[in-house]
Amino acid sequence: MLKINQIKLPVGHAPEELEQKIRKTLRLSRGEAFSYKIVRKSFDARKKPEIYEVYSVTVEIKDEDKILKKLHTPSISKAKEVRYQFSERGSEKMRARPVIVGAGPAGLFAALQLTEAGYAPIVLERGHSVEKRKEDVEHFWETGVLDPASNVQFGEGGAGTFSDGKLNTVVKDPSGRNQFVLETFVRYGAPDAILYENKPHIGTDVLACVIENMRKDLERKGAEFHFESCMSNLNIEGGRVVSVVTDEKTYKASAVILALGHSARDTFEMLAAKPEIPMEVKNFAVGFRVEHPQTMIDEIMYGNYRGSKLPASPYKVTSNFPNGRGVYSFCMCPGGYVVNASSEEGRTCVNGMSYSGRSGKNANSAIIVSVTPQDFGADDPLAGMRFQRHLEEENYKLGGGRIPQQLFGDYVQNVKSSDYGVFASQTKGQTVLTNLRGLMSEDMERSFIDGMTHFGTKIKNFDRADAILSGMETRTSSPIRILRNENCESALQGLYPCGEGAGYAGGIMSAAIDGLKVASAIMERFCPAEA
Repeated sequence: MLKINQIKLPVGHAPEELEQKIRKTLRLSRGEAFSYKIVRKSFDARKKPEIYEVYSVTVEIKDEDKILKKLHTPSISKAKEVRYQFSERGSEKMRARPVIVGAGPAGLFAALQLTEAGYAPIVLERGHSVEKRKEDVEHFWETGVLDPASNVQFGEGGAGTFSDGKLNTVVKDPSGRNQFVLETFVRYGAPDAILYENKPHIGTDVLACVIENMRKDLERKGAEFHFESCMSNLNIEGGRVVSVVTDEKTYKASAVILALGHSARDTFEMLAAKPEIPMEVKNFAVGFRVEHPQTMIDEIMYGNYRGSKLPASPYKVTSNFPNGRGVYSFCMCPGGYVVNASSEEGRTCVNGMSYSGRSGKNANSAIIVSVTPQDFGADDPLAGMRFQRHLEEENYKLGGGRIPQQLFGDYVQNVKSSDYGVFASQTKGQTVLTNLRGLMSEDMERSFIDGMTHFGTKIKNFDRADAILSGMETRTSSPIRILRNENCESALQGLYPCGEGAGYAGGIMSAAIDGLKVASAIMERFCPAEA
């Protein structure tokens, strides 16, 4: 099999043009047969308004060595296809079935691997199934009445369910886990395009269906899912976890995967009280959701292109300042909504969300400022969590439970906003205009303003006065790390910290990959318990 990189075609080209370009690139006669598969597709707008679709493809054809030798060009090479393989079973006999705490991407993919390998895991999720969860979230956005157990943060699918559904990651996994995760999403209902798009996304509307399909299939294959089952304690004997306690039941376990998510604060407190489980504070970042008209972003990124419809454009910006702080965009949502993402009474935080079509009028992204234990005023494992809670409490007071908002120009001037500019906010949840100054420290505020100003030199009008800020984005990543060894095991034997909540991932893809990694570690050690 051959791989061809950098095949450029005009946006909106006919499908047969790609096949013709492959034939021409390989110098094939009209009668020579081949098949191909798109492995990557991106857009090249560097010479806008001329915009191209850029492909990488694999080609199956006879005499590939002969063709490769004849062409001798760096854009054509032998394809190296790596297929993810489950680990071989270990020899240590499980006394009880593995228990997975949390049904976000880390927990679901750990459950997938263990289920298909015959381990019949038990999955405990404090929130509701994704079907019921959607109703709970919509009710909160409409009424402001929060269900602390079922919301944007908690419930089947985890925090990523009500987001943009981004599936890009910086994780380079030589075992092929990346591709396996994408193929799994497609198997359960995601569009085929995520297999090759440069920045794949599913969208919250499609992702919810994918998650439901995945869970129902795992149940048919032997996994158990228990919703409204929040872990309240771990029973420990002889330096080993022996069972997981919920309000309803105690589950014996030889291996417990902690796939908690970044917002399981009550669980973090319970774990921190156990000296057998070492934890540490972790740096993260906080800031505001910033909205611009999507047409503005598209015009800047695509120029005055007037051909076939292009997708709503994303962007990425970053700055570093002499004070040591980084300021950067996070979870950018083209054609998206700002959402009330609160999970605790008396505390307000926001996130961004897009549907699969990304057809909303506004682009939004978190513009966040890095924070460290110096900002927290302490360095114990829960210091960052307390810092998050403080910001969210002040944010709640400012908005009275609604999303507090301010125009960027007013933020700079330190005056309350009284109305939107030429465009209005796109939000899920009630909003109120106010003054967001004072939520962050003066140093953080200055870094945020300087960052916005700098980004205005990269993306024209990014720092426009009527850009809409929504407070606050605090749940960018977990504020703690639950320590584990090279075998993914805590100092407490049988406990396997996993995913974003444990401090080992950041986003849907990396969390799913870590779930597979932890499942592999368990499989390499144990063989399944007898039924």
